[in-house]
Amino acid sequence: MSAKPGDRLKDEGTRLQVTAAGATAGVVSRFVIAPLDVVKIRLQLQTHSLSDPLSTRNLHGSPIYKGTLPTLLSIFRSEGLTGLWKGNLPAELLYLCYFAVQFTTYRQTTLLLHSTLGESTLPPSAESFISGAAAGATGTTATYPLDLLRTRFAAQGNDKIYKGFLPAIRQIHHQEGYKGFFRGLAPALGQIIPFMGTFFAVYETLRPKLSKLELPFSSGGALAGTIASVTAKTGTFPLDLVRKRIQVQGPTRGGYVHKNIPEYTHGTFGTMREIVAREGLRGLYRGLTVSLVKAAPASAVTMWTYERALRFYGSFGTGGNNVKGI
Repeated sequence: MSAKPGDRLKDEGTRLQVTAAGATAGVVSRFVIAPLDVVKIRLQLQTHSLSDPLSTRNLHGSPIYKGTLPTLLSIFRSEGLTGLWKGNLPAELLYLCYFAVQFTTYRQTTLLLHSTLGESTLPPSAESFISGAAAGATGTTATYPLDLLRTRFAAQGNDKIYKGFLPAIRQIHHQEGYKGFFRGLAPALGQIIPFMGTFFAVYETLRPKLSKLELPFSSGGALAGTIASVTAKTGTFPLDLVRKRIQVQGPTRGGYVHKNIPEYTHGTFGTMREIVAREGLRGLYRGLTVSLVKAAPASAVTMWTYERALRFYGSFGTGGNNVKGI
């Protein structure tokens, strides 16, 4: 049985409330999962492995990470507590802007579908997939330079390439031009469209059912978000890894904590072929475990915060009547 309109995330709140709630959810979620994000990026950029002795030649001082917790402890020991929050400023701006754009686009796309096709023309899962894909593509493109900055800061070791947020912007513009801010956009869009489409389709399908269950802290929405994120993340992870590898290309490629990052010059699929040739198929899934570990708290915190922020902001105006109680 399909969910009632009021039971679906896309039917709740006014445009301003949705934007504010999405931004709030992004900021809170980012701060909570920041250390896991740094670990994921470090593992994705690592091309060598302890299980392959030949790959550990010519490391030029690069660390060898293995596993989520050992990598977390290694970064803490060598770079201190602040090392686990590297890139947090551009990441907070990224999450603030991205989630605001994402949730707003998601709602507006749904309203557009309703006005052009009618509310009951598409199945709820198909409608959610289209709206989610549009939201992901719009949010990714609008905020991509911040995503690139987040990756490059997280990839820095104790030897700094970029001294700060604004100096990094000036340096990238000077050395690489405007195109430098959009390295890896193609695999990012190739990943985010199916990711967000799948995420929202699964989330909107599970949320009404799980919300009826007696779960602690009214966490049906958080559980639905976790399942949706893990499902979508696993299917699109190789493109996320390719995006990270391409983001650190350019004149600073050899200056990050991993000094042996290969040069990729043949686009998204060419990069995938090179990674498989050098590292095997599993090379496309480096960091998947921590990515899934991160996905659970990130999605749970995001959706839990979003729903409550939407209710909170809705209490300030007449539009609050549109927000279903949580």
